[in-house]
Amino acid sequence: MKIFAFSDLHASPSAAAALVEASAGADLAIGAGDFCNMRQGLPEAMALLSGLAAPLIAVPGNAESAEELGAAAGDTTTVLHGTETRAAGLTIFGLGYGIPPTPFGDWSCDLTEAQAEAALAKCQAADILVLHSPPKGIADVTSNGLSVGSTAIRDAVARIQPRLAVCGHIHDSWGIRGTIGATEIVNLGPKGHVFDLTP
Repeated sequence: MKIFAFSDLHASPSAAAALVEASAGADLAIGAGDFCNMRQGLPEAMALLSGLAAPLIAVPGNAESAEELGAAAGDTTTVLHGTETRAAGLTIFGLGYGIPPTPFGDWSCDLTEAQAEAALAKCQAADILVLHSPPKGIADVTSNGLSVGSTAIRDAVARIQPRLAVCGHIHDSWGIRGTIGATEIVNLGPKGHVFDLTP
């Protein structure tokens, strides 16, 4: 199964057009949050992705709430936030938001590590974890050299051991990969990545 995954669109028309074009031939698309900016323009941002070649599984970033994303999502989009779905024989669990809380102010949708741990505890097994925030220590380094990922996510990946865990959020680490046990971790960014996973 060909999976096309991206994060951090931030309402960019040019990035969206490139993503739509690059999604050709995909069986499934994954969006790991931050479709808009500061809770503004989400319906317009999601409309930019209406031409994706495959159904979209999305988690909210810290730039939109789960409720806002659900309201703006089209008929072919499944929104996950502390929930799971099955697609083409794969189990996919998603958790969005900034974890741990960001310094960006009241507009940012964030979870504490304790809240994230509780949400992730619902997941006992999955083939793919779709996250907005990266795990602590992998693909989570800012331009200032700070590691700002989530310990709750790191521990959940180690426990669940999905085949793939994708994230975004930390722009300075877009494209960075790592592993936790047998799990591949990828901070996606808005250019998109293709993964081949057989159920």
